[in-house]
Amino acid sequence: MRRDITAEKAYTFALKCIQIYRWLSESKKEFVLSKQMLRSCTSIGANVSEAKYAQSRADFLSKMSIALKEARESLYWISLLGDSGYITLEERKTMRSECLELIRLLTSIIKTTKSNILKKGGRLVSDS
Repeated sequence: MRRDITAEKAYTFALKCIQIYRWLSESKKEFVLSKQMLRSCTSIGANVSEAKYAQSRADFLSKMSIALKEARESLYWISLLGDSGYITLEERKTMRSECLELIRLLTSIIKTTKSNILKKGGRLVSDS
Protein backbone atom coordinates (compact mmCIF):
# COMPACT_ATOMS: atom_id res chain seq x y z
CA MET A 1 0.00 0.00 0.00
CA ARG A 2 1.27 3.45 -0.94
CA ARG A 3 2.11 5.93 1.82
CA ASP A 4 0.18 9.17 1.87
CA ILE A 5 2.82 11.67 2.95
CA THR A 6 0.38 14.59 3.00
CA ALA A 7 -2.06 12.76 5.27
CA GLU A 8 0.78 11.65 7.57
CA LYS A 9 2.20 15.17 7.84
CA ALA A 10 -1.26 16.66 8.44
CA TYR A 11 -1.91 14.10 11.19
CA THR A 12 1.43 14.75 12.89
CA PHE A 13 0.86 18.50 12.64
CA ALA A 14 -2.61 18.12 14.21
CA LEU A 15 -1.14 16.13 17.11
CA LYS A 16 1.39 18.91 17.78
CA CYS A 17 -1.39 21.49 17.70
CA ILE A 18 -3.37 19.43 20.19
CA GLN A 19 -0.36 19.39 22.53
CA ILE A 20 0.05 23.15 22.25
CA TYR A 21 -3.70 23.65 22.79
CA ARG A 22 -3.61 21.54 25.95
CA TRP A 23 -0.61 23.42 27.28
CA LEU A 24 -2.13 26.83 26.47
CA SER A 25 -5.49 26.02 28.02
CA GLU A 26 -4.06 24.36 31.14
CA SER A 27 -0.98 26.48 31.83
CA LYS A 28 -1.76 29.86 30.33
CA LYS A 29 -5.55 29.72 30.66
CA GLU A 30 -5.79 30.87 27.05
CA PHE A 31 -8.88 29.44 25.39
CA VAL A 32 -9.98 31.62 22.48
CA LEU A 33 -6.93 31.83 20.19
CA SER A 34 -5.78 28.31 20.99
CA LYS A 35 -9.22 26.87 20.20
CA GLN A 36 -9.22 28.65 16.84
CA MET A 37 -5.76 27.23 16.10
CA LEU A 38 -6.89 23.75 17.18
CA ARG A 39 -9.92 23.83 14.88
CA SER A 40 -8.03 24.95 11.79
CA CYS A 41 -5.02 22.68 12.40
CA THR A 42 -7.11 19.55 12.86
CA SER A 43 -9.35 20.43 9.92
CA ILE A 44 -6.41 20.14 7.50
CA GLY A 45 -6.02 16.42 8.08
CA ALA A 46 -9.76 15.81 8.23
CA ASN A 47 -10.20 17.29 4.75
CA VAL A 48 -7.17 15.45 3.35
CA SER A 49 -8.65 12.24 4.75
CA GLU A 50 -12.04 12.97 3.20
CA ALA A 51 -10.37 13.70 -0.15
CA LYS A 52 -9.08 10.10 -0.29
CA TYR A 53 -12.65 8.92 -0.71
CA ALA A 54 -13.90 11.75 -2.88
CA GLN A 55 -16.80 10.98 -5.18
CA SER A 56 -15.19 12.73 -8.14
CA ARG A 57 -12.11 14.69 -9.17
CA ALA A 58 -14.05 17.89 -8.50
CA ASP A 59 -14.91 16.66 -5.00
CA PHE A 60 -11.25 15.74 -4.41
CA LEU A 61 -10.17 19.18 -5.58
CA SER A 62 -12.73 20.84 -3.32
CA LYS A 63 -11.61 18.91 -0.21
CA MET A 64 -7.93 19.62 -0.88
CA SER A 65 -8.71 23.30 -1.47
CA ILE A 66 -10.50 23.45 1.88
CA ALA A 67 -7.48 21.77 3.51
CA LEU A 68 -5.26 24.46 1.96
CA LYS A 69 -7.51 27.25 3.28
CA GLU A 70 -7.40 25.69 6.74
CA ALA A 71 -3.60 25.46 6.58
CA ARG A 72 -3.39 29.15 5.71
CA GLU A 73 -5.74 29.96 8.57
CA SER A 74 -3.61 27.85 10.92
CA LEU A 75 -0.58 29.88 9.90
CA TYR A 76 -2.44 33.02 10.95
CA TRP A 77 -3.32 31.66 14.41
CA ILE A 78 0.22 30.38 14.95
CA SER A 79 1.60 33.82 14.10
CA LEU A 80 -0.91 35.52 16.36
CA LEU A 81 -0.09 33.19 19.27
CA GLY A 82 3.61 33.82 18.70
CA ASP A 83 3.35 37.60 18.39
CA SER A 84 1.16 37.81 21.47
CA GLY A 85 3.72 35.85 23.52
CA TYR A 86 1.59 32.79 24.19
CA ILE A 87 4.03 30.46 22.44
CA THR A 88 7.80 30.73 22.28
CA LEU A 89 9.72 31.85 19.22
CA GLU A 90 11.02 28.29 18.81
CA GLU A 91 7.51 26.79 18.97
CA ARG A 92 6.30 29.36 16.48
CA LYS A 93 9.18 28.65 14.08
CA THR A 94 8.64 24.89 14.26
CA MET A 95 4.88 25.07 13.80
CA ARG A 96 5.18 27.67 11.06
CA SER A 97 7.71 25.56 9.18
CA GLU A 98 5.51 22.46 9.34
CA CYS A 99 2.46 24.43 8.29
CA LEU A 100 4.28 25.99 5.34
CA GLU A 101 5.38 22.52 4.24
CA LEU A 102 1.74 21.40 4.27
CA ILE A 103 0.77 24.48 2.29
CA ARG A 104 3.42 23.67 -0.35
CA LEU A 105 2.27 20.03 -0.59
CA LEU A 106 -1.41 20.96 -0.84
CA THR A 107 -0.72 23.69 -3.40
CA SER A 108 1.21 21.21 -5.54
CA ILE A 109 -1.55 18.60 -5.31
CA ILE A 110 -4.19 21.16 -6.26
CA LYS A 111 -2.19 22.46 -9.24
CA THR A 112 -1.51 18.93 -10.49
CA THR A 113 -5.15 17.93 -10.10
CA LYS A 114 -6.35 21.01 -11.97
CA SER A 115 -3.85 20.32 -14.75
CA ASN A 116 -4.93 16.68 -15.01
CA ILE A 117 -8.60 17.65 -15.17
CA LEU A 118 -7.91 20.09 -17.99
CA LYS A 119 -5.76 17.54 -19.87
CA LYS A 120 -8.62 15.06 -19.78
CA GLY A 121 -11.02 17.58 -21.26
CA GLY A 122 -12.66 18.59 -18.02
CA ARG A 123 -13.69 22.12 -17.24
CA LEU A 124 -12.77 24.09 -14.20
CA VAL A 125 -15.16 26.65 -12.84
CA SER A 126 -13.63 30.10 -12.57
CA ASP A 127 -12.53 31.21 -9.11
CA SER A 128 -14.34 34.52 -9.57
